[in-house]
Amino acid sequence: MDLVPSYNVAHKLEKRSLLIAINCIAALSIFFFGYDQGMMGGVNGAQNYYEDHMHFGHPDPETGSPVIDNTLLQGGIVSIYYVGTLVGCLVGGWFGDKYGRIKTIALGAAWAVIGASLQTSAMNQTWMIFARLINGWGTGILNAIVPVWATETAEHSSRGQFVAIEFTLNIFGVVVAYWLEYGCSYYKGGNGSFVWRFPIAFQIIPLLFLFAIVWIFPESPRWLVKVGREEEGRYILGRLRGETGNDMGKAEAEFQDIRNIAELERKTASRTSYWSMFTGIGSGKLHTGRRVQLVIWLQIMQEWIGIAGVTIYAPTIFRTAGISNTDVQWISGLNTITYMLSTLICVFTLDRIGRRWTLYWGSVVQGIAMALAGGLTTAGQSHPLGSPEAKAYSSGAVAMIFLFTATFGATWLTVPWLYPAEIFPLEVRAKGNAWGVVGWSVGNGWLTLLCPVMFKALKENTYYVFAAANVITIPMVWALYPESNQRTLEEMNLVFAADSIWNWDAEKNFKILKEQNPELVQAAQRGHSVLDPETGLPVRSSTARNMSLDVSAMQSRHQDDVMTEKQTFKHG
Repeated sequence: MDLVPSYNVAHKLEKRSLLIAINCIAALSIFFFGYDQGMMGGVNGAQNYYEDHMHFGHPDPETGSPVIDNTLLQGGIVSIYYVGTLVGCLVGGWFGDKYGRIKTIALGAAWAVIGASLQTSAMNQTWMIFARLINGWGTGILNAIVPVWATETAEHSSRGQFVAIEFTLNIFGVVVAYWLEYGCSYYKGGNGSFVWRFPIAFQIIPLLFLFAIVWIFPESPRWLVKVGREEEGRYILGRLRGETGNDMGKAEAEFQDIRNIAELERKTASRTSYWSMFTGIGSGKLHTGRRVQLVIWLQIMQEWIGIAGVTIYAPTIFRTAGISNTDVQWISGLNTITYMLSTLICVFTLDRIGRRWTLYWGSVVQGIAMALAGGLTTAGQSHPLGSPEAKAYSSGAVAMIFLFTATFGATWLTVPWLYPAEIFPLEVRAKGNAWGVVGWSVGNGWLTLLCPVMFKALKENTYYVFAAANVITIPMVWALYPESNQRTLEEMNLVFAADSIWNWDAEKNFKILKEQNPELVQAAQRGHSVLDPETGLPVRSSTARNMSLDVSAMQSRHQDDVMTEKQTFKHG
């Protein structure tokens, strides 16, 4: 294939080996994302950082624990990063739909290297704030495009599994950040800027590797078809799915679906700007405005169920539960390890029970864990510090935090990142996923800004706020979020074609449209093969005709066809 450079790994790898290679590169980006999030928990606890350079706290003369004098400044330095991710994801979504997934990943990695370098060398509050802003911009670009690239190359039957594996690496990044900072805290007694500068600088290593290696990986076949590079897209799709034996016809069926849906989207939607997507203006039966609202609020709720506070302010949470300052760091690190291991549950369950049921059981267990954490912490503080009763209640509260993070890793960690990359039309998929990152940025920035204030004002009662958020998500997901599991990316346009916002109406409408558009979703039909019965070779059909996402229009057209046949029969 002359159109694909000779150095591209698609020439040497195929099928599962190629998918695994792509998944590893996507996971490298997700690893950086996790590391960057987990890093600030330890940085905020470094005395040289919070007292000598940022000037928002001082150490307690008795315990040595950080005493935060300016919670707004502490939260602001952390949360300004999410302003950067918000801007970066919008840039990444636009750039990704226009110039491709690979170039966008390279851009995001390069930008993040600049931001990480500036953070490492920060000398004061203003410097760090601007550095965090720039670093967030790079992260936003990567977060907008990497899940899209991963989902567009994976098969619909195992898409969730591959993305879940990537998020195991995401939490591995959090684990590395915690334990690296824990080790650095013993360097020269925890004094000096090395304690916090080296952990920040460490993230540059995976970013440089990502920038260097992504160029030899294949572009998304769906994006190639969208921009008219069909021959190149068909070749890469063939390498991803296989062309021989039982795999013959699989790539061709999927390729035809992509061509059909790309043509249908061009006919259905007239506007693709961010504003048009947000308002739904000009999207017709694609209903992109509804999809935007769904992914924004799913990501916002992902943060408000409590994980943002646990990830970034874990030391504060454990101190609230009565854990001594000397034990806080290693307990926080142990929590991240159980967090990482729990993500493996999602690898094996996400494509079996679906996205909705994964969120359901996660919300139930997380809500109970947060409510119990609040109650046990309150009970522990009603007894003298260090008493057997206080220690018992504190241990129970810590166990509930461990249960919460483990459950989150098995459920809510992956789905809010996978869902936006699955449900948007091909024409605006990167932009659509960017809206999900906007929701994550708003939810995370909002919560990390308020977390220090909430823990200072509400103390252990903050857990009840998180518990309530978990309860709210259950009816929200049940009523508004259609299932995407075991459906091709092309089928999702049929799922969202209903004018009603309710999930049950969407499912009913989907069944009707699937029957009316049999040529549109061939790849999703198990055992389907687009082969010539005489030659046994793949047949490339023309774009399916008379496709529509309007049920009433299709029914009217069917009635007209019946009347025409009757007239022909009568005169014949």
